[in-house]
Amino acid sequence: MALLTRINGPRDLDRLGPQQLEQLAGEIRAFLVEAVSKTGGHLGPNLGVVELTIALHRVFDSPVDRVLWDTGHQAYVHKLLTGRQDFSRLKSTGGLSGYPSRAESEHDVIENSHASTVLGWADGLAKANQLRGRGDHVVAVIGDGALTGGMAWEALNNIAAAKDRPLVVVVNDNEWSYSPTIGGLANHLATLRTTDGYEQFLARTREVLERTPLIGRPLYETLHGAKKGLKDFITPQGMFEDLGLKYLGPIDGHDIEAVESALQRAKRFRGPVLVHCITEKGRGYTPAERDETDRFHGIGPIHPDTGLPIAAGGADWTSVFGDEMLELGREREDIVAITAAMLHPVGLTKFAKEFPDRVYDVGIAEQHAAVSAAGLATGGLHPVVAVYATFLNRAFDQVLMDVALHRCGVTFVLDRAGVTGSDGPSHNGMWDMSILQVVPGLRIAAPRDADQVRAQLREAVAVEDAPTVVRYSKGAVGPAVAAVGRIGGMDLLRPPAEGTEQPDVLLISVGALAPMCLEIAALLDAQGITSTVVDPRWVKPVDPELPALAARHRVVVTVEDNGRAGGVGSSIAQALRDAEVDVPLRDFGIPQEFLPHGSRKDVMAAVGLTAPAIARQVTGVVATLGGRFADEAADPAGAEGDPADTGRAARD
Repeated sequence: MALLTRINGPRDLDRLGPQQLEQLAGEIRAFLVEAVSKTGGHLGPNLGVVELTIALHRVFDSPVDRVLWDTGHQAYVHKLLTGRQDFSRLKSTGGLSGYPSRAESEHDVIENSHASTVLGWADGLAKANQLRGRGDHVVAVIGDGALTGGMAWEALNNIAAAKDRPLVVVVNDNEWSYSPTIGGLANHLATLRTTDGYEQFLARTREVLERTPLIGRPLYETLHGAKKGLKDFITPQGMFEDLGLKYLGPIDGHDIEAVESALQRAKRFRGPVLVHCITEKGRGYTPAERDETDRFHGIGPIHPDTGLPIAAGGADWTSVFGDEMLELGREREDIVAITAAMLHPVGLTKFAKEFPDRVYDVGIAEQHAAVSAAGLATGGLHPVVAVYATFLNRAFDQVLMDVALHRCGVTFVLDRAGVTGSDGPSHNGMWDMSILQVVPGLRIAAPRDADQVRAQLREAVAVEDAPTVVRYSKGAVGPAVAAVGRIGGMDLLRPPAEGTEQPDVLLISVGALAPMCLEIAALLDAQGITSTVVDPRWVKPVDPELPALAARHRVVVTVEDNGRAGGVGSSIAQALRDAEVDVPLRDFGIPQEFLPHGSRKDVMAAVGLTAPAIARQVTGVVATLGGRFADEAADPAGAEGDPADTGRAARD
């Protein structure tokens, strides 16, 4: 790493010659493989943008010039070139974020890890530059996958309308988002990639002209900037220029000199320019290049020599859904699946292999996914839309006004619900149960284990007159949590001690937090506090039997991995008021904050969502109710020194 260790900022690149730049690119790839194989992270996307990132930082002067990254998972090389080379705790508490982070560096402009938004940012920054008379540049790097999102095209429409407003759009075209990029745009870009007549013509011409003294190089530059007529004759890139964007490319994104030349031309042009670079996801690392699933888009710790996982993973929530979805597909011909460019990450690979005509990848376009699902349902099918919980936020209006208003039988399956941790604030699935509470008729299931994922998915797809939601956590699914009875539609997980006339606490467990709630109950029991633990299974609407059950207890406690504002606790409190059940309620959940990246365990502890922390606070609540706990409220056994004793998750 002789060269890489000498790069403390972008301007250190200026003194390197062509051979040194190639050496640096090799060192960066070696560093990424070694570092990310230990921590996990987005390896494939970053291996593909090494030369492109070097060229960007040589041509533009960050942070004066604003270099913006769409989604940001391909910004590791950018971090390395801007002085951040300690990847030892990547995505862990106290370490580097897996995305751009303003807290880390002045070179990070936007912490944008939801796709297709960077062009809107760039449009706004370019307008600000124009109004304030600034001469610095705005450069937006966007992948071909992110260009499948409608927001990107809304922004391009506005960008192209200002012919005299400088803005450089760099399309990193590697044919992949998470999975291979699909759709009409992908086909157009593929045409540009495979039509090499224009670039071959220029290459041959360049060889001749550069041997011509004095006028050769200027003449070549003039030819390379030729207008649409010549280009359209040789290669069909007209879509972008018809929109009003100056188009440069396609360019080999792994040729630093070629990329720099294109960027220099774009920099000189006093208007919007699109630079189309062809790159290879996973380049330079054989296991990634051979991976047909996603080219090592996101990995856990691996053996760097083989690319194989260090630890074999057990069953996870995603695979449980995927297997059950396959069984449903075999049983019901009307079941179809929709994914937003994430076929493999959401567990639909097996379904797609067996039923290729019944799965629709709409690209990074969650809004379209929801409306298309409404159409499929109206046409007599039952669509299952599988997305990450955080990404359903983007389609709220369509869920409300297209699916729910029309009472369409559409099932939304939300992966990575609750605290996800390592991917940071934008990827925590902590808003879905709040924003979906306001949707009339919609029903939400929160399975606690693998058995309930299977059972509640089947219950969801049986509903044909309203939208349903099944949401589950990230990572390994724990052991089954057996119910010992039913109260209405709720599962009774732990009854109070036999003979208890009025239990102290009704503990309502939401989703994957059932084991934690059982632990809380055990800690309370050690203090002589009696409790009942129930899992409502369907958290919207509130089970009609719940108010009467609550009335038989002294206090109600809800525990959920969702934001407290408008969450399950809030809806249950409303149901108790409506039923005129005057029982105190304490809701434990995620505070309405953007949570820093770290492991799920660390983040949960930081916000007070641990059994000892909650049990301690519930003990205090019970003590305030009088009776046998009025004089003292001892700490639950084993809770001393718990770092999560902040009360943040339980503030009223």
